[in-house]
Amino acid sequence: MELSPMEVIFLFLGGLGIFLYGIKQMGDGLQASAGDRLREILNRMTSNPLKGILAGIIVTILIQTSTGTTVLTIGLVSAGFMTLRQSIGVIMGANIGTTVTAFIIGLKIGDYALPILALGAFLIFFLKSSPKAYNIGRVLFGFGALFYGLDLMGQGMKPLADYQWFTDLMVSMSTNPFLGIVVGTTLTVIVQSSSATIGILQSLYSNGLLELSAGLPLLLGDNIGTTITAVLAALVGSIAAKRAAAVHVIFNVIGATIFMIIMPLFVNLISYLQSAMDLNPEMTIAFAHGFFNVTNTLIHLPFIAALAWIVTRIVPGRDFSEDYKPNHLDPHLLKRSPGLALQGAQKEVKNLGNLTLSILDDTKEYSETNNPKLYKQIKEKVNVVDTLQDSLRSYLIDASKYDISAEDSERQSTLLEVTRIFYKVSGQINEYADLFNKKHRENIELSEPAQEGLEDLFNHVYKSFRKSIESLDIYNPQDLEEVIRLSQKSYKIENKLRKQHIKRLNKGICSTDGGLLYVDLISTLERIGYNARNISETNLSDEIDDLAEDFTIYE
Repeated sequence: MELSPMEVIFLFLGGLGIFLYGIKQMGDGLQASAGDRLREILNRMTSNPLKGILAGIIVTILIQTSTGTTVLTIGLVSAGFMTLRQSIGVIMGANIGTTVTAFIIGLKIGDYALPILALGAFLIFFLKSSPKAYNIGRVLFGFGALFYGLDLMGQGMKPLADYQWFTDLMVSMSTNPFLGIVVGTTLTVIVQSSSATIGILQSLYSNGLLELSAGLPLLLGDNIGTTITAVLAALVGSIAAKRAAAVHVIFNVIGATIFMIIMPLFVNLISYLQSAMDLNPEMTIAFAHGFFNVTNTLIHLPFIAALAWIVTRIVPGRDFSEDYKPNHLDPHLLKRSPGLALQGAQKEVKNLGNLTLSILDDTKEYSETNNPKLYKQIKEKVNVVDTLQDSLRSYLIDASKYDISAEDSERQSTLLEVTRIFYKVSGQINEYADLFNKKHRENIELSEPAQEGLEDLFNHVYKSFRKSIESLDIYNPQDLEEVIRLSQKSYKIENKLRKQHIKRLNKGICSTDGGLLYVDLISTLERIGYNARNISETNLSDEIDDLAEDFTIYE
């Protein structure tokens, strides 16, 4: 039965939709089964490039999308959980992992697509009380939908051979590989899934609609097109995230360029493998896809450091996760000498404090300049604080597993508490920056007396917080009494400013919006000052009993 052009379009688009939904369901089911292990895999298996590649392969197989793995990796880099060099290995592994979908398609079990789909639906609807059965059902449903969608796409593509424009395009791609790359890249950008475009390519080749010499450039274009989503994800990310996305693009573009140069050899090799191994058309494309990505990874593997250097030049700027990455959290030292390890941890806690103080510096400058780059920098540093305190807490908690003295146990508790306070302060500074962002965005004006009072309070809080960091020493507490006195003075200033503010409101000097914002600002600053005192009191611990009798801790 001859199909009309409209029926061809409907079959193809409907098949593509079912195929994409099948991949998503299969990936979601596998991801749900894996649970939180995905992030753990990426966090723990990136100590060297080979482990990173393996982590990228495993995660991509689990979620059935290299784009998803790359975006997840960019998120971890942006948050500071992973360095740029670590991310490169994962990105390489993701490119290899995505070939698994093509090999699954090459199995040609489309005749059983509907029974598999039905079994998956049965598990989803009738055994949803069991999370394990439900997730298996999603995987099976997605697996069946994937093949059913491919079958529909194939039916929609068969009549294309009768259209002159399509045969002309295929002939042009056979003689002009660059056209194939452009078509493959464009199609993947539109569909947002390289697995889908590889599936389309497998259907075209299996139906005899294009030659291998036209299909392989298309395949290279698919690999370039899949980098676009990662680039879009990194646009709002940190400098490190942008660099990771740039690595993804460079990796695939260089690989495609190399294979374009040796295209005749590539075509002959895949043709030889097809005849020697008696591969079906779908499996032939899968082998070509796998060969390209594995070879491309092997080519780039020795040059990971060079790739990192190149993208650092292409995307200039400071990577705060690198600037403040922990250098003294040695797990081997923790096993051999927990006491010495705690000394190293103290250095990292002070590092965390200095990072938090630098955010306070940036916030002060942002409040005066309304520089959007500074506001973004504040957000990036807050993310790094989150990451650094997470590493510190894990390291300090691990110290409990080893034989430590009662004194070191107290020091461990102190460092854990101070780490928590620094993390809390970073959030409060972030709130302070957000308040000024609101001020700039909504053009809220503060009266001159309010601005002067705010600056006075900020200076006292800043001095108190800086002093609490400088005097942080779990082995030799000193000058901490001064921090507590400064904090008490900050409290008095804040109390005085509130009273003055009420008088200005009564006189109608301050606007309602400005008044509300002012109260929030001084309240946030006072909380930061209070936490500076908390740091000192935590570090003083037993020494509090030795303070002068006339010394007041709380008022």
